[in-house]
Amino acid sequence: MTTESETHHGGNRHEGTLPTAVALTATARSILDAAWRDDGAGGGYCVPNPQTYPWQWLWDSCFHAVAWAHLGDPRAVAELSSVLACQDDDGFVPHLRYGTEANPHAEIWGGRNVSSITQPPMYGHAARLLSARGFVVPSDVLRRAGLGLEFLLHRRRRSPAGLVELCHPWESGCDDSPRWDDALEGEWTAARWFDRKGELVATIERLAGGAPVYNPEFAVGSVGFSALVAWNALELASLTGDASLRAEAERLVAAVDGRWDPRQSTWVDDGPTATGSGRVRTLDALLPLLVCPRPSAFDQLVDPRAFGAACGPTGVHRGESSFAADCYWRGPAWPHLGYLLWLAATSGGRSDVARSLVRSMTTGAVASGFAEYWEPDSGEALGAVPQSWTVLIMLMQAR
Repeated sequence: MTTESETHHGGNRHEGTLPTAVALTATARSILDAAWRDDGAGGGYCVPNPQTYPWQWLWDSCFHAVAWAHLGDPRAVAELSSVLACQDDDGFVPHLRYGTEANPHAEIWGGRNVSSITQPPMYGHAARLLSARGFVVPSDVLRRAGLGLEFLLHRRRRSPAGLVELCHPWESGCDDSPRWDDALEGEWTAARWFDRKGELVATIERLAGGAPVYNPEFAVGSVGFSALVAWNALELASLTGDASLRAEAERLVAAVDGRWDPRQSTWVDDGPTATGSGRVRTLDALLPLLVCPRPSAFDQLVDPRAFGAACGPTGVHRGESSFAADCYWRGPAWPHLGYLLWLAATSGGRSDVARSLVRSMTTGAVASGFAEYWEPDSGEALGAVPQSWTVLIMLMQAR
């Protein structure tokens, strides 16, 4: 998510037998039903959590669409259509839409009812999966998804090594990751970083229509974000047959894999953080596994000395000084990252890692009450409870 939420404490309930796929599916449907909001025009979307996050987020809604498709519910198409409906003429897709709810951040975003930054473009994966589940994805939705990816591939500034640059840490979805610590002078604290994130909105350079393309104060070529852009472009191209989109995605894949550091067993960000915080071993920095399978990187996901944990992989490598198991984006387990890395392990031929992730992520989701994120060793709930993207565990368990 892109705003810090209150912490909810849950008990350590992860011992014992895990629920069946049928039970998980029932729980997931209940969570999604409670989060659903009609938009008044025959469509709608899920809010991540009705109390803490009562708006629509970009990558959350794409994950919701995937979950609806697994349930065979036509709201899958409605949710994906909804998240792309606020795209601008340049192809930019805002990461946040307030819908009919009050907008408490209007001053930050310039008074509009949407945000002025984006988030990982998970609509490529969502469109491909909906089609695989037998849903007809409208041609206009496919067109909009292509335009969104083209905006990131062609309009967004590239780093010297060819990675897609972030304009703000919120765009990564992993906004307090220690990967961004060099953007803060002096010692990192949550309060100081919160203030700095507010300042960084004002330094974004934009196209005439407001689309964000460059931030001289945060010119980070993120391997995690770039990998998700490339992977989603490949997912969409596999559905639409767009050869030019595929070719551009493959060029970006090569640029991402060029940032692999075998000594650190991680991919290193490009730009001003490349020799410092951009080398911190974080879970989001292993998202290139979706497009660049590396055995040593997969191994770390289940190694208890690295990211391995009983309730899902840690968000930061245990050997990093910044690791904190209960601190927002600095150590807890995150369900959507677990899902993405499970997909990577499945497609990368690492069924052993995939099975381990299914077990640990399901354990964490159940122990936390389907929380937004959780302590990776105990499953203690952190953030909003329940959070609708955590129903992704249902897909993992079913496979």
